[in-house]
Amino acid sequence: MTVFTLEATDGAARAGVLHTAHGDVATPAFMPVGTKATVKTVDPDELRALGTTILLGNTYHLHFRPGEDVIGELGGLHVFMGWDGPILTDSGGFQVFSLRDTLLAADDEGVTFRSVYDGRPERFTPELAAAIQERLGSDVAMCLDICLPIGVPRDELVEAVRRTTLWAHRQRDLPRAPGQIRFAITQGGLDPELRAQSSAELVALDFDGYAIGGLSVGEEREPMFAATTEAAAMLPAEKARYFMGIGDPEGVVEVVARGVDMFDCVLPTRTARTGSALTWEGRLNLRNARFARDPLPLSEGCSCPACSRFTRAYIRHLVNQQEILGLRLLSLHNIRFLLDLVAAGRSAIVEGRFDDWRTEVLKRLTLGLA
Repeated sequence: MTVFTLEATDGAARAGVLHTAHGDVATPAFMPVGTKATVKTVDPDELRALGTTILLGNTYHLHFRPGEDVIGELGGLHVFMGWDGPILTDSGGFQVFSLRDTLLAADDEGVTFRSVYDGRPERFTPELAAAIQERLGSDVAMCLDICLPIGVPRDELVEAVRRTTLWAHRQRDLPRAPGQIRFAITQGGLDPELRAQSSAELVALDFDGYAIGGLSVGEEREPMFAATTEAAAMLPAEKARYFMGIGDPEGVVEVVARGVDMFDCVLPTRTARTGSALTWEGRLNLRNARFARDPLPLSEGCSCPACSRFTRAYIRHLVNQQEILGLRLLSLHNIRFLLDLVAAGRSAIVEGRFDDWRTEVLKRLTLGLA
């Protein structure tokens, strides 16, 4: 099966199609995050209506609650959560290594940590991460890797790259769910030499696709974008490229410009739960008194359920009264805003005008032009 088709390029920016067992995904593609088999407050039918083509679920959380065996017995993750489109599952590595206070030990066989649910010691191995994802039945399964925070000593990065490659070797040919494809994750932080080493070692293993991990973990933006440029260029042109964990509008535009095809982030729904909307004027904090009598939609020209029916004043009222509808409407809007942004970027790539589009979009986002 052909996993990825590259349809057009404009500079480093790419437009393509990821082919999965549950349908094709036009790229660049933003993946809303359904960590625990749900995008918070949003129904799967609403996600489809917004233009969502692929969701992300998390192996760590689903393993502990409700467990992959429960999900498997009930028909797999697609049936369990009522979503018939493609699903990518993270391996759980980010959760294990980012929750540093729960980490107990790591060795070549795996990693030991305390569960965030009950504090009991637990262990993940590459084999277990693959087996959980096989049972979940996701379309894209990610390899277990070691994702370190910014600022760790270089020798820790060296060890993370070595162990990530070692684990990738062990996961390369493990059993998969029917039609499931598997991506490896490059590491190396901002170190060009280590990033090149990680990329070369994993590309040699010929995975179905590759993710750029270990970035967007607290570093300054410009060094992160520079590292993204180098990391993406090291990956095969005929394979999908996935930047893990970016979802702000400016960041999305910039990683697309550097040749990234896929990305995910909790930002749209998390921002919504703080009472804020993503717009061409920047983030609007609807709790602010200046919106109390504002008759405008959240964002002019947006056709999401929030903007097509309700005013900023009404949504502010809902947010300040802690009405769930307000957070739902903001979630719907924020997801739609990012999906529309990415779709416009894809059109610009196909039409050969991406640089002009990127310049105009970043200007609008910076200046707040409606």
